Amino acid sequence: MFVEQQLHELLDFSANGNRVLSLYVDTDLRHQPVETIKLQVRSLLREAKGTNQEDVERIESYFDTTYDWKQPGIALFSCLKQGFFKAYPVAVSFRNRIRLGTTPYVKPLAHFVEHYAHYGVILVDKVGARFFDFHLGELVGEGMYEGEAVRGLKRGHGSSATGMRGGQGGGRQEEETILRNIREIANHAERFFRSNKIRRLFLGGTQENIALLREYLPKQMQTFVAGTFTLDIDANEAEVNEQALQRLREVNNAREEQLVQMMITAAAKAGQAVVGLDDTLQAVSQGRVQHLVVSDGYRQPGYRYDATQFVTVNLALSPYPEHDLQPVDDVIDAAVTYTMAHGGRVEVISDNPALDKVGHIGAILRY
Repeated sequence: MFVEQQLHELLDFSANGNRVLSLYVDTDLRHQPVETIKLQVRSLLREAKGTNQEDVERIESYFDTTYDWKQPGIALFSCLKQGFFKAYPVAVSFRNRIRLGTTPYVKPLAHFVEHYAHYGVILVDKVGARFFDFHLGELVGEGMYEGEAVRGLKRGHGSSATGMRGGQGGGRQEEETILRNIREIANHAERFFRSNKIRRLFLGGTQENIALLREYLPKQMQTFVAGTFTLDIDANEAEVNEQALQRLREVNNAREEQLVQMMITAAAKAGQAVVGLDDTLQAVSQGRVQHLVVSDGYRQPGYRYDATQFVTVNLALSPYPEHDLQPVDDVIDAAVTYTMAHGGRVEVISDNPALDKVGHIGAILRY
């Protein structure tokens, strides 16, 4: 599994004036066969003018002989003149893209880490529940609770059975048993997710069972609930994760819309936000950025000064002489690197006209 420490290792890598080839590939074999993906990789490598041929051959060899094709996405970074080659298969597909620069191109990985970190799922019926802890698209923890049997309900079919709130059958004793089960499910969920930290929680089952569980979840856990879906409690892990990822993308899209609007509004009121390239890069250089917000695919040539983590596209705004500055093909990627080095977060957002209108970039500030 990819871990955030590996992202920081990429941020810390120095090519010492050499060029780093960064490649992101959709390797989901549900969409296309291996040979088609290999052809796409070769086509991407031809697009990167000035690439070291050793790096090209190493990447082609990796896909031909080493990659196991089990994951739907992969990020590769190669600078063989520095003895540097890294391959990170991940559980979520990437959009195909390639970059050649003085540092690893990390924007897609930063987006991946921000969007798919630490989410949980509870599948519930009237008898028991299953608990799932996912991180970056992969299962990292699982648990379950088996409650008291309820007359008329078979294990694994409690999701679709009736017997509560006006349902057919099921007398008072059955209702009390169901409520005891739900209360215990909530208690077990609290303990499970106390030791498995999550940022978002999704509930699966019937709407009736989900509504029952939500009533009994601790208030703090209720704040984590980000969506629900209908799914049988015996569903396999892949089905559970697929439903969770779908809801997670919907939640992230809505959150991105809110974040952009909040940033634009705050910037218009001279609040804790800026928009536009010059003002945003100045805030990055000052270490003031809490959230850097960038349109996916936005690139600009510019200058960086690693000694003080300064970036600009406008030499008139630089306190340093031009001979101290390093020209870069993509100053936005340098801004991403510096923002993360200062502990800030990065949001790479697709298809947002409001963000595009204010210059494709902005930031929410710490101060």
